[in-house]
Amino acid sequence: MATRRTTMRSRSGTKLYAVRDKSGKFKDVQSYKRAHAADLRRKSKAEAGAGDKLVAMEKRVEKAARKAVKTVRARLQEAQAGEKLAAMEKKVGRAARKAAKTVRAKLDEARSNKKVVAMERKVERAARKAAKSVRTSLTDAVAAVKRAARRMGKPAKAARPAAKKAAKKTVKKTARKATRTPAKRATGRA
Repeated sequence: MATRRTTMRSRSGTKLYAVRDKSGKFKDVQSYKRAHAADLRRKSKAEAGAGDKLVAMEKRVEKAARKAVKTVRARLQEAQAGEKLAAMEKKVGRAARKAAKTVRAKLDEARSNKKVVAMERKVERAARKAAKSVRTSLTDAVAAVKRAARRMGKPAKAARPAAKKAAKKTVKKTARKATRTPAKRATGRA
């Protein structure tokens, strides 16, 4: 329980606090100025409890504010990353469409060129002619091997698959080279 104090003034006019005991007699007399300053420095239990609650509340509010700021920043960064990704996808799409358009234009230009078309036909004819001559030389080679095998007295079956395989390989290479050449010339590559 708080001690009861009565205010009064001294002969010189200084304001005083008079502290009384339980019976009501004066126990102590203090100057009002010093007693009041001491009261202000000290906090009562009620004020201390309220202050703790206030501090706890302030901490909670600060924590919630920091969390909100963090969340907003994260969302903002996600949005910016999404925008950057969308912009990048648009750029890539535009570049791909432009490249495809350029290639189509070059191909159309090459096909419309009469010299290129004539060259393609010549190459096709040359490839067919080369394949035909390789086939005939293959049959001649197989016949020659058979004749030589008969002379030697051995069957020609073992030599035939190897010769046939080598001839087929030569035909394929010749045909591939013949079909590649006009496309390179048409696009300007040698």
